[in-house]
Amino acid sequence: MSTGPPSWWAAPAAPGPVDATVRIPGSKSLTNRWLVLALLADGPGSLTQPLRSRDSERMVAALRALGAEVDDTDAARWLIRPPTGGLRGGTDIDCGQAGTVMRFVPPVAALADGPVRFDGHPSARTRPVGPVLDGMRALGARVEEEGAGTLPFVVDGGVRGAAGPDVGSVPEVRIDASASSQFVSALLLAGAAYPRGMLLQHVGEVLPSVPHIEMTLDVLRTAGVRVDRPTPSSWRVHPGAVQAVDAVVEPDLSSAAPFVALAAATGGRVVVPGWPERTTQPGMRMREILAAMGARTELTERGLEAHGRADGSLDGVDLDLSEVGELTPVVAALCALATSPSRLSGIGHLRGHETDRLAALRTELERLGAGARERPDGLEVHPGPLHGARCRTYHDHRMAMFAAVVGSRVDGVEVEDVATADKTFPGFDAAWERAVATAVPSPVVR
Repeated sequence: MSTGPPSWWAAPAAPGPVDATVRIPGSKSLTNRWLVLALLADGPGSLTQPLRSRDSERMVAALRALGAEVDDTDAARWLIRPPTGGLRGGTDIDCGQAGTVMRFVPPVAALADGPVRFDGHPSARTRPVGPVLDGMRALGARVEEEGAGTLPFVVDGGVRGAAGPDVGSVPEVRIDASASSQFVSALLLAGAAYPRGMLLQHVGEVLPSVPHIEMTLDVLRTAGVRVDRPTPSSWRVHPGAVQAVDAVVEPDLSSAAPFVALAAATGGRVVVPGWPERTTQPGMRMREILAAMGARTELTERGLEAHGRADGSLDGVDLDLSEVGELTPVVAALCALATSPSRLSGIGHLRGHETDRLAALRTELERLGAGARERPDGLEVHPGPLHGARCRTYHDHRMAMFAAVVGSRVDGVEVEDVATADKTFPGFDAAWERAVATAVPSPVVR
């Protein structure tokens, strides 16, 4: 990530409808979940078509710091060998900006044979981790915080010993995961390795991004971990071996979101090969969102095909995005291009992401000429006469994608440090330029 003066990327405007095929890299969420389970597995495993990005590289570095061997010389297939003799402590882990590293790895590090210190990028020091740390303490782990529920902190064991028979009382953990479903996933991923497993209960009023929890449960089942669901907001993880898996990673549908949005915005077509028929990825909901705005999608032999209206027009929407908050920046970009106002709700938790995404979106929408209003749980977007501007990204990959989508229809949009998109989509700017370059000049006045 650039630390010098900001560099500006000119987002290309499409002169007409695009007709592009875009291959999307592997899912970050799946890649990092599989890596955590590979660290705890009962033998060597592999990942086919994993995502190599800033976030996944941080996760690989964390595995190595804890004693695992990761052979990632073949970009298409990584081999992971868990440490023999238990996890290694006495090490530091740099989380960078990766929320999955700062939240998923500490519950595993509580099994190490020495202290493990966690820190990260300055922007990551504002992101909440407290519920995960509180949950670990309830399980007996020792945690020393230098902040207040944020990075940096030190985990020094306490939950040790190989998983044994399911006997004795089950430790109960109560946390409020209203700010992020990752708090739940973090403890679920490590639960089978704890001597007595655990009973995890979410006690908050809302639970955002439920599909990501379903994703976690799905990979746990594949690895042979038994998880019961006593209530909709509780999970009983049974102790036992985590089976080694040779997993195939799906394309990242959230990274595909700006490209299918490009089809809708330009009245063109974009094909995404490898789009799964069934998935736990939240990005699947882009099909429903595009339909609500007047575009259409269909699964074909080539992949998912997204088609916009011939004139590129879009309808305003009223959407609850509580389960798919990561799609909000791309959806907000389409709302700015729509013919009527939109309301996006259920996303108050986005204030705790790489940046305060609601404040960032409001600021950048206004900078581009649209109207925007923050609500306690979301955002209102009022289309206006849009114009070129220099859009900030706030070290947030989704904000770079937001600006690119707006720039496909508005001349003169420049994006600060577009390379921040490498967090989940390495080479995003080049892939975007290739897709926009397929546009055929159109006489339609946009």
